[in-house]
Amino acid sequence: MSKLKCAVIGTGYLGKFHAEKYASLPDCELVAVVDINQQAAKDVAEKHGAEALTDYQSLLGKVDAVSIVVPTTLHHQVSKDFLNAGAHVLVEKPVTVTVEEADELIAIAKQKNLVLQVGHLERFNAAVMGLGVLEDKPLFIESHRLSPFNPRANDVSVVLDLMIHDIDIILAIVDSEVDHIEASGTAVLTKGTDIANARLTFKNGCVANVTASRISMKMERKMRMFRPNSYISIDFQNRVLTKHFAGDKEMFPGIPEIETEKSVFENGDALLEEIKHFVNCIQTGTTPDVSGEAGRRALATAIEITKLLQ
Repeated sequence: MSKLKCAVIGTGYLGKFHAEKYASLPDCELVAVVDINQQAAKDVAEKHGAEALTDYQSLLGKVDAVSIVVPTTLHHQVSKDFLNAGAHVLVEKPVTVTVEEADELIAIAKQKNLVLQVGHLERFNAAVMGLGVLEDKPLFIESHRLSPFNPRANDVSVVLDLMIHDIDIILAIVDSEVDHIEASGTAVLTKGTDIANARLTFKNGCVANVTASRISMKMERKMRMFRPNSYISIDFQNRVLTKHFAGDKEMFPGIPEIETEKSVFENGDALLEEIKHFVNCIQTGTTPDVSGEAGRRALATAIEITKLLQ
């Protein structure tokens, strides 16, 4: 099988890592990187033996697959152009600005039989991948995604920047339609919402309480899931998966002893796993775990929460 000709559009903080991963994969050839900042593109391209470009349109029809790592407002147009040119697309989250834009990308990808994957990176966190398929769906989920202020990602609210990671994972795990949403939040350092909390009630009865902050004094990325007879904790930051469950022995008469299983995933490269998954889906013709539809669901929920905050 010949190598996939790949390119990265946008060589900012995250884009340069996308380029690094493609360059490391034996099934891929990183042919070009694109950035409106010519020097930024040149710096990344020279490191990996690729061509540096400032106009992505010069690549249309010349590559098999692209990572699109540009500002969210440009996701739709750039993705649309590459899909129409026959390239598979991995676009960073959120997939687009509006649901209508996401629907258009999904329709084009389906029509042309192309892979459209959305970069919800936490799905490829080693602790999340270690979770596997849950036979018993959670009854209650609580997540906290807290981060110190970083000026890099303030073109969107904290909901679309941070909370959407947990929204995507929760929607995938619960696998039920959202019935009702309540939300509260406020701006502190920017004009957008900097800290927010949302309570999602699903039609199957599950409730998820989701908190995100980009003005915290510490970094924390944790999710806790409560199921019949068990409790699961995911520490995304430290890649730790802990399961507490009712054992066979008794702690008190009639009360089962609580047993614990803890898994620490010391080595994990979520971005590499994400891009390997993208490449594998292209090669096998399978649907990615974080498909365009999954990205759309997360976006639609995040938009609804954002409207409630306004």
